Amino acid sequence: MDERSSICIGTEVPEGLRQHVTASKKAQVKWYQNMLEAYKNTTPPPRTPAEAAQLVATALDWIQRADLEGILEFYGFSIPSLPAASSTHHPQLLPEGVQFVLNTLPVNNKNIGDGDGFTAYVATTDPRESAIVPLEVHEMVIERNQARNRRDYQSADALQNRLNEAGYKILVCSDEEILARKYRIRMRGIDAPELKMAYGKESRNALVKLIGGKRTIIHVYGLDQFERYVGDIYCDNVFIQEQMLKNGHAWYFKKYDKRGEFAKWEREARAAYRGLFVLENPEKPWDWRKKQRNGGIPVC
Repeated sequence: MDERSSICIGTEVPEGLRQHVTASKKAQVKWYQNMLEAYKNTTPPPRTPAEAAQLVATALDWIQRADLEGILEFYGFSIPSLPAASSTHHPQLLPEGVQFVLNTLPVNNKNIGDGDGFTAYVATTDPRESAIVPLEVHEMVIERNQARNRRDYQSADALQNRLNEAGYKILVCSDEEILARKYRIRMRGIDAPELKMAYGKESRNALVKLIGGKRTIIHVYGLDQFERYVGDIYCDNVFIQEQMLKNGHAWYFKKYDKRGEFAKWEREARAAYRGLFVLENPEKPWDWRKKQRNGGIPVC
């Protein structure tokens, strides 16, 4: 049987595949394993080229778009519409004011700056992201992979730095390199103690426990004055701001948010002396920041 006529042809990566993709042989092995596993678990098996193309696209929806298209081209398949995002990740009825939804890769603990902000990355295979990746970013990724294949690591590192400057980063997830876009996140409606304040480190640690190493869903409402994306954070079906407020790890930021439940959750934590409210007279972070701007002079 010709190796292009079916995706179920054995356990070895076809030799000709590398002419259509830029990723490493190790990555190709993992792709092929995923494809074969998907084929075995599909009942009935795909009977038409269109069905087979959809199976491949679904099994490999996490790899770079250019490589996915290369695989489909190798097998002679037409490029199908990429699988739509799960409705659990994109609720049909979003709260008023939500501009878009981010489905992030697992959040690195080191990227959690304090109790109300962190840096997240979204894979460019995400349907929303794939449509807005600049052409020059795609070109840099291809050039970097080519440089690595010829062992020109100095050029590859230089291209990696250029990607970082453009707001993108190549991350390794499950032994696979993924191109992802960087987002600086500010959690909407709460204000946590700064790291140098009393309870600052404890607040950050609480957020690490909630989202560290996990994927998050972010409802984005807009940008703040520091170019951070302001949003509501969900992880493991938990509303993260609610947990931070109920456990006394943050203050309700009523200057920028008018949700009554936020005020209620803070009152509950205060009444139960949870978190920062065990302190005799906890300082509000907005007062602390204002005092820092005034050269340490207390706020009246």
